[in-house]
Parts: sequence; C-alpha cells; structure tokens
Amino acid sequence: MTFEHYENTCTQISKKLTVAYSTSFSLGIKVFAPEYRDPIYSIYGWVRVADEIVDTFLDSDKEYLLKKFKEDTYEAIQQKISANPIIHSFQKVVHQYNIGFDLIDAFLKSMEMDLEETSHDRVNYDSYIYGSAEVVGLMCLNVFVGVNQKKHNELRDSAKMLGSAFQKVNFLRDIKSDLEQRSRIYLPGVHDKIFISNANKQKLETEIDKEFHEAFKGIKKLPIGVKLGVYSAYLYYLMLFKKIKQMDVKKLMSTRVRISNPYKLFLLVKCYLEVKVLKMT
Repeated sequence: MTFEHYENTCTQISKKLTVAYSTSFSLGIKVFAPEYRDPIYSIYGWVRVADEIVDTFLDSDKEYLLKKFKEDTYEAIQQKISANPIIHSFQKVVHQYNIGFDLIDAFLKSMEMDLEETSHDRVNYDSYIYGSAEVVGLMCLNVFVGVNQKKHNELRDSAKMLGSAFQKVNFLRDIKSDLEQRSRIYLPGVHDKIFISNANKQKLETEIDKEFHEAFKGIKKLPIGVKLGVYSAYLYYLMLFKKIKQMDVKKLMSTRVRISNPYKLFLLVKCYLEVKVLKMT
C-alpha cells in the first residue's frame, strides 16, 4: 500500500458521505467532468460533518466536538495530513485550490452560532447565511475556475447568491424539524414561533426569488464541465421552492416538501437538453 492509496480512500469516504446525505447534490456532482468531482465531494463531506455535529449529535458534547473538529482541520491544513479521512481530503483541496482561511473561518463561525443561538436579527442572520452557505459556494467556485481570478471575480456574487438561495429554501423546507428538534427559527427578526406568519414567509421568498435570478446569470457562464451539474441542482431547488411558495405556514409546519426520484431524473434530462443540446449561454 502507498500514501496515494490512503488519499484515494479518504476521497472515496467523502464521496460516500455525500451520496448518503444528499441525493440531489450527489446526482449533480456525478455529471461533472471527472476532474471536478472528487474536490467537490471533499468540500461537501467536510461541511456535512460540521453540520451534523451541531444538528444531530444531540446527546453528545457538541461544543467540544465542534471545537475538536475545528482544531483538527486547522492542524491538518498546517501539516498537510490528517488521520481523519474527511478532514484529510478537505485539507488537500484547500491547498490544491487555494481556499482561503477567511472562508473556512466564516463557515465554522456559523456552525458555532448554531450551538448558542435559536433566532437571529437581520445583521446576525446575514452573517449566518454568509458563513453557512455563501462561502460554500465560493469554495466550490475556487474548484470550478482554478487560478482564473478574473473569472472568479466575475462569478463571485452569483456563487454567493446560489448558496444563499439553497440555504433559505432549506430553512423553509425544514421549518418544522428546526423548531421541534433544534428549537431554531431561521426567519430574520422572528424570535418566537407564535410570530411565524405567511407574511414572514413571503418576505423571505422575495429574497430567494431575487437570488435565484442572480445565480442563474452566473450558471450560464460556468465552465462546461460543471454547468450541467450546477444547473441540475439549481433546477431541483427551484422546483422545491415553487412547491413551498404554494403552501402556507401551517401546511409547511405539518409536512416536508420533497421531489420524487423520477422527477429528479426528469430534471437532469431537461438540464442536459438545455446545456448540451440547446447550448445554454
């Protein structure tokens, strides 16, 4: 066995984690050109573990575990190695694609906010969205465009908007579980569940509409090797959003909106036709 075997195994573990937790994202990654797949699996795997610590490790010392995860991540980046497979594959991507510490810091700060805060004012909410979602889009953008700084600057805002839109759709989709299981409210300025209203929901939906619109502008300019995969994730979340908009808060509090697997495949075919056949630009 060689060290390369260890590194490949670490990446495969990140891939398995991604597939296990998100059929929509993993489906999109599968249609990336091969050179983009493993780095995105590695980013998503690392993000997923941190998110699980604060969301589902309910009977554990989440503060300690997140602190340890953070320390292990920084040490791995410094040493360029980790015995934790998920962290090892992530640190490799950090070095290969020059992912800045500012992005990593912002993400982990938002995870720390989830340990303490159950609701957000507008400023706090925007900070949380940036760290939990927008920076993930920026990490992926580093992989997509490599050293092309001009392209990175051109697509930066769209990448942030796409991450933000996805996160806010998840907030609306998971409003029931966030309240019942984690006692959290992800509606800006709403601090008690009795104040969750259709007006709050519609205000957030207006933001999401604008973000989807801006994100689409950037998707059309992505490298062809990732355009199909990102666009398929975009359409999946857009369909979720359209279903959510048709429901009132009471309905959202009693069910979780889903897209069936056959319809996911239909969306992928639609994306293929638009990107590959109609040459979406």
